[in-house]
Amino acid sequence: MNEPIVARHWLALAAPKAAPAVATSTVLILGRIWNANGAEHSVGNAALMVVLAAGAAAAGAFASAGRAGDSVIAGTAFAASGGLALAGVAGYADGISLPLLLWVLATAVAYGLAARYWRTDRRESIAHHRAVSERREEHAHVERVEALRAGAQIEVARSGAAYAESLATALITRAALPGFDPKALENAGLPELPTVQTTKEH
Repeated sequence: MNEPIVARHWLALAAPKAAPAVATSTVLILGRIWNANGAEHSVGNAALMVVLAAGAAAAGAFASAGRAGDSVIAGTAFAASGGLALAGVAGYADGISLPLLLWVLATAVAYGLAARYWRTDRRESIAHHRAVSERREEHAHVERVEALRAGAQIEVARSGAAYAESLATALITRAALPGFDPKALENAGLPELPTVQTTKEH
């Protein structure tokens, strides 16, 4: 059975690729808005962001070092730690140079981490499509073999029926010939016609 082909919109294809840049840009913009609203050179706000970033980093380290080693939770925690650190610097610094530098670094790191998962996902997707294609080819091969086998059986049955019909016609025609002698045919080694013997009871 053929699966329906679904064409995805180009926005749906581009959204995962743009997600790291959108995330870091959003953090930078919010940090600068926070800076304009009184966070510049605020030691309390900077200390809060440091504590939050350190807590997120510790959570990521704990998740990666656990028995299960959940990479999704660890990656999320480390991403949150980096975002909090970037927001803290963007909110505390008085210029835009340092926040932009950190934004570039954070974006590059985010794309580096995302590329690893994209490669894994692409590898799994290719393996899945290859397995599906192999199953389809195998099923198609089985169907072709069964179709050929069924066709051969039909031809054999048709040939047998035609032979039986020809043989019956020949036997009937031979028996109707004048001067037909079954004994002569039997002596010559030809097939003998079935005869019906009637017995009379005395």
